[in-house]
Amino acid sequence: MPATSSTTVSAHVAHALAAHVDHVFGVMGNGNAYFLDALEKETGAAFTAVRHEAGGVVAADAHYRASKRLAAATSTYGAGFTNTLTSLAEAAQARVPLVLVVGDEPTSGPRPWDVDQIALASAVGARTYTVGRTDAAATTVIAVEHALNYRVPVVLAIPYDVASVEAGPLVEAPAPRHPAPLAPAGEFAVATIAEIARALAGAERPFLLAGRGAWLADAGEALGELAAATGAVTASTALGRGIFPETSYDLGVTGGFGADGAMALVHEADVAVVFGASLNQFTMRFGELFAPGTRVFQIDVAPAATHPHVGGYLRADAGVIARALVAELAVTGATPSGWRESVDIAALRAYPGPDRPDGLAGDGRLDPRAVATRIAELLPEDRVVVSDGGHFIGWANMYWPVASPDRMMMVGTAFQSIGQGFPSVAGAAAAKPDATIVLTSGDGGGLMALADLETAVRTAAGRGIAVIWNDAAYGAEVNLYGLKGLAEAPMRIPEADFAGAATAFGAQGVVVRTLADLEALAEWAARPVAERPFLMLDCRISGSVIAPYQHEIIRVNSR
Repeated sequence: MPATSSTTVSAHVAHALAAHVDHVFGVMGNGNAYFLDALEKETGAAFTAVRHEAGGVVAADAHYRASKRLAAATSTYGAGFTNTLTSLAEAAQARVPLVLVVGDEPTSGPRPWDVDQIALASAVGARTYTVGRTDAAATTVIAVEHALNYRVPVVLAIPYDVASVEAGPLVEAPAPRHPAPLAPAGEFAVATIAEIARALAGAERPFLLAGRGAWLADAGEALGELAAATGAVTASTALGRGIFPETSYDLGVTGGFGADGAMALVHEADVAVVFGASLNQFTMRFGELFAPGTRVFQIDVAPAATHPHVGGYLRADAGVIARALVAELAVTGATPSGWRESVDIAALRAYPGPDRPDGLAGDGRLDPRAVATRIAELLPEDRVVVSDGGHFIGWANMYWPVASPDRMMMVGTAFQSIGQGFPSVAGAAAAKPDATIVLTSGDGGGLMALADLETAVRTAAGRGIAVIWNDAAYGAEVNLYGLKGLAEAPMRIPEADFAGAATAFGAQGVVVRTLADLEALAEWAARPVAERPFLMLDCRISGSVIAPYQHEIIRVNSR
């Protein structure tokens, strides 16, 4: 007789995993059917079905970014697993702790439709743990512990011929060890903290920059105290938006998403301290964020400094060092510089508006700056913004402020991928059940992820909005390669009717050709949540308006 659900290998995996996650996303298939049966019937973890396996990993990724809770996804073996690889690579490069439960080839060896899943997962940066009949729960805990300690995705594989095998009574699995904050000790660390404190205390124009790592380290309050103690102007990376509690002296996002006036002020800083930010080429404006004379210190968990402009590096938890610096400055009696009170920060944060009052560009289509500005005026304040990848990413990052880093997710940017937008809605909606979820996506990425339009409509009805920047093109490619004279036909997309597609799935679809058409958003927001469908704004924008960050990329690529 087959084992009962509660005693199978799959049940052991489901129970052990459910002790550490509250939500699983994915697609059911032959390889994970027993796992999902046990998860649904016997645990308190919720399961959300998506319509493409890539979407399961994306939704789990977004759920982690919005909640800081371990992410979990599932798929079957073979084709189901290979469908997850792009999203798994994104999670690996974005350092997202995620457990992907998959079916795998039987222990007797591969069948004609099996592939080497361990090798494929390894190729994109994910380690595989394979469960057996006697160690399923323990192996699950090891996988969870690995994901949490190294902040990476792992694959938890259940061989096909083991999934429904008797594994004995359920036992309580040991709790995984959670990583402690990285707190450096010794003379070097003490001396480096003192050096950074002296530099900040003596600076005339101190600047603090924080990224997603600072948010993960719960450093926001300490960074606010540090900014006040030094009189520093502050800013964040795109994934760290809102981390500084005092917005009056915050310049917003650095790099290509930053306002020109704000970035000019950063260039005046004489001392800059960076907390939990990788200082990638976009944040650093391709090396031009800081002036040549700026002393730059970086605090991060990476093994070494991540940009050549860093003159002093300390490998540590951002929150630990922020609090240590506040204490050191208090001991030395340092006083604020007064720099931030001497400049008009609000004026420097201003972004350019459209060229015409009607919001149209020269070709008669909408200027995306006008659309972004008007939508910002109409969006509910409790919003969580999830972003696909593409040329359009500048508009939401520039014009739609969010309250904290867990309310701006850019799933796909670490791996430079598109097509991750619609399933991100499901993950964010589950993590933030009372918030308005706003998707920003292009037509190229939107078409690529179209299977999970249904998922978005189903999981965020009443509080979900999708804004599609529909320019009938792969805009980034047109801007980079069309300008170089390369053939544009492969870069163009026949104009798709996203409003019509969304309506077919039960959403309210609106084609936006004028600013007046955006009043549909105002009307939607005014209705009771229970009476609101998912709202799709299909914005027919002009491709002639290029985002500022793209101008930077064009300039660098033309050298």
